[in-house]
Order: sequence, then structure tokens, then C-alpha cells
Amino acid sequence: MKIVRLIAAVALLTTVATVSVSAQQRPAPGGTAPATPAQSTGVVPDSKMAMIFSDAFMDPKTGIARYTSLLNTLNREFQPRQTEINNMQTRIDALTKEINDTQAVAAPDAIRQKRDQLAQLNVDIKRKAEDGQAAYEARRREIFTPLQQDIGKALEEFAKARGITVIVDGSQVPVSYVADSLDITRIFIAEFNSKNPATAAVPQP
Repeated sequence: MKIVRLIAAVALLTTVATVSVSAQQRPAPGGTAPATPAQSTGVVPDSKMAMIFSDAFMDPKTGIARYTSLLNTLNREFQPRQTEINNMQTRIDALTKEINDTQAVAAPDAIRQKRDQLAQLNVDIKRKAEDGQAAYEARRREIFTPLQQDIGKALEEFAKARGITVIVDGSQVPVSYVADSLDITRIFIAEFNSKNPATAAVPQP
């Protein structure tokens, strides 16, 4: 029944899985055709691969500052709904205990009324939780989409500036081993944070 705590994986990272940056092809030496027919499909481009682990973007201490700021804003917006649901659950728990403690001695009509009240409360809390979850997901997409787009653009600029032609997201693709020299996660986060302050405006609901 909790909606604010269902914050785990934001769809923020789904477009980061593989970023390809076009590289300029080298002409054949002297402008001559390839030596054999087997090579006539094209020139093999130079390539430089890097790895990034986008899960680290969400770390509240060392990740992308705008992500944490937006998440805190989202949770604050939905705190009143969460409080209402928590209060309803407290009433349900108290009424359930009251029924269990008094059903052996209370009048049957009184117990029946309390059970009807309990059933209605359970219907109401289920509806409010479902409505709240749907609203939370819609708002999450609204406020995180601009950040998702900014991260994609920043990754492309980062790659082009360093001659990287392919960035693979190790958080999305199974990887057995990655040399430290290929991991650009920390340096990218640091550069992104320096250019994108956490205090950026949040889209209004």
C-alpha cells in the first residue's frame, strides 16, 4: 500500500544502454581500391570503446546530483498522499484489533457494522493506493524525462570530445570483466554535475 517507497528504478537509465558516436572513416591509402574483393564492403573504422555503469547515477552521495534532487522533490509532492494512506492503514489495524478483541462479547449487530466498516476501508485504501501509484508514475516520467534527455546529450558530447565511438552501459548489459581504464562512470558524473546544477527547475504539475 506504500507509494512513496516504490522509488527504486527510475526509467531514467533505459536510453543509456549503448551510445554510438559516428567516427570519420579513413580513406584507403592513395585513394586506391581495396586489394581483394573480400574487402570491398567498406573500410573498417577506427573505434574506441568505453564502459559506463548507469546504476551509479542514482547514488545519493556520489551520483548525479539532479537525480537526487528530483527524487526528493517527487517524494515531497506525494508525501500528503502517503500520509493519508498510512493513516487509513492505522485505522484498519485498530478496527481489526477491536473486532478480534470484542467479537466474543459484543452484540452481533455491532460486530457486523464494524466488519462492514472495515471492508469499506479496505476498498478505499486499495483504490487510493492504486490511484496514487498511477499518479506517482506519471509525475515521475514528467520530471525525469528532461534529465534523461540531458544525460543522453551529455554522453554524446563527452564521447565526441574524447574520440570515443561506443559507450556500453554495464548496468544494462552483462559484463564479466572491465578494465579500470575503460570505465568512464565517475569522470562523466563529475563533468555532468559541474555543468548541470542540482537546483535546475522542475516541471510544474
